[in-house]
Amino acid sequence: MVLNELDGKYLRQMIYQAASHLSQNKEKINALNVFPVPDGDTGTNMDLTFSSGANEIKKHAKNEIKDIASHFAKGLLMGARGNSGVILSQLFRGFSKAVEAKDVLHSLEFAQALEKGVETAYKAVIKPVEGTILTVAKDAAKKAVSTAKNTNDITEVMKETVAEAKASLSRTPQLLPVLKEVGVVDSGGQGLVVIYEAFLAVLEGKDIADVETDAVSMEEMIRAEHHKNAQSHIHTDDIEFGYCTEFMIHFRDSKLKEQPFEEEAFRNKLSKLGDSLLVVADDELVKVHIHSEYPGELLTYAQRYGELINIKIDNMREQHSSIVQREEAANVKKANTEANIEKEKERFGFVTVAAGKGLVELFKGLGNTEVIFGGQTMNPSTEDIVQAIEKINAETVFVLPNNGNIMMAAEQAAKVASSHVKIIPTKTIPQGIAALFAFNPDLDDKMNEKAMKAAMSNVKSGQVTYAVRDTAIDRIQIKENDFLSISEGKIVSTAPTSEEAAKNLLNEMITDDNELVTIIYGENISEAETEVLEEYINENFSFMDVEIQNGMQPVYSYIIAVE
Repeated sequence: MVLNELDGKYLRQMIYQAASHLSQNKEKINALNVFPVPDGDTGTNMDLTFSSGANEIKKHAKNEIKDIASHFAKGLLMGARGNSGVILSQLFRGFSKAVEAKDVLHSLEFAQALEKGVETAYKAVIKPVEGTILTVAKDAAKKAVSTAKNTNDITEVMKETVAEAKASLSRTPQLLPVLKEVGVVDSGGQGLVVIYEAFLAVLEGKDIADVETDAVSMEEMIRAEHHKNAQSHIHTDDIEFGYCTEFMIHFRDSKLKEQPFEEEAFRNKLSKLGDSLLVVADDELVKVHIHSEYPGELLTYAQRYGELINIKIDNMREQHSSIVQREEAANVKKANTEANIEKEKERFGFVTVAAGKGLVELFKGLGNTEVIFGGQTMNPSTEDIVQAIEKINAETVFVLPNNGNIMMAAEQAAKVASSHVKIIPTKTIPQGIAALFAFNPDLDDKMNEKAMKAAMSNVKSGQVTYAVRDTAIDRIQIKENDFLSISEGKIVSTAPTSEEAAKNLLNEMITDDNELVTIIYGENISEAETEVLEEYINENFSFMDVEIQNGMQPVYSYIIAVE
């Protein structure tokens, strides 16, 4: 698509798509990270930095180029993580400066803004090294300018910029011996290619999902030839400066009167205390990234100019050991997977979340199920859910979060897992049990999804737990250590004992239309106490069938399901 003018709406969309594309490819970029030492993961750092910039422009409605670029650059600087993140922030800080008087951009102005970004980034690095993201950015910007002199089509300029960025990336091993030795391209340069790919996709009107970055094939090459991440080629003892230190100085006039800030002198001082130094300063702030052996000295020195904020110190030796250990574990897992590669897949599998030995056993007894230990006070991460999905050798995996707070993590896991995943949006343990009982192995995944969702909506959920502080909710006065009766997520009454709270809850939940009540008692409740409740139901709700389960769950004395 021919585009002779770039406005803020386009730039906004380019940034959003690049943030998404970078997030999807961050692990592939992480696998390439080797230079200069493993100070965190390049892909993760670039992703967090870029996301900070994208989130900043979401706060502002104006769509002029100058406003979008300015807010984006500010967000990048504030969120910059790691060496690669700081350099990335400077590439777009220079871009922002070049367009600060522009409402729209033409091809040459766009190309020159990329070139200005390169100039700004090089100035921020005290000892620029070729064969890194800097080189890729420089070569790409140079190509952009030469192309823009011959065409007014910004899409064509971006297309040639991406092509040259990829070509430059492929040359990085020739410029950095450590890259050539390990057999990878520069990770930061790869990250920039991913960003530029997304920019081009927007300009061409393509779906970013159709763009496959070269990082995929590069990662495969690493796995095939080396069977380890690039970081594994460095020995932990070879790391000279062990702490990746990042901080910002918020200038204070009272301190500057005593000790005026001179950027060059500040750089020179810090360069004697470590390596991989990056210093970025404006009128209000200084952003510092450095690898040092004694971070305390850095912080003490920096305090003379103002207030320290956003301090982050990572032990790179410990981090590197962890990377190597994870890689070794991954190789063992891969070997086990390959040994069982011919094992026939099940049609269906399930991932559920539950806390309590009894609940775990109950869910596992309901089929090909992987149970993650967690719940209201122990929410599993997206990674925990992905790992559980990957353990199940099934064509379709149903995920039942069983808690509203876990829903978003489950949805994210479904997006990144290699298996075909369907989320059954269960928010309680009773909903999860009802959904699993509705599963029919003779139906296909879509019909089972429909049946399970219908079943979870037909069960009423209740819990009995205790109050941790005094409060008032919905005109109910609650005292610390009161027992709370909760029906469908709403506190309906309080009581001095768990037995009384459970009886109140049963009275609230059971109606003449119901047939079955299931009581799951927790780790602090005895079987005898539960039998008292069973007798209460038989006496007061004789039309109800009763089932008792020992869930051994923490937090909740009782979990009650009514159907």
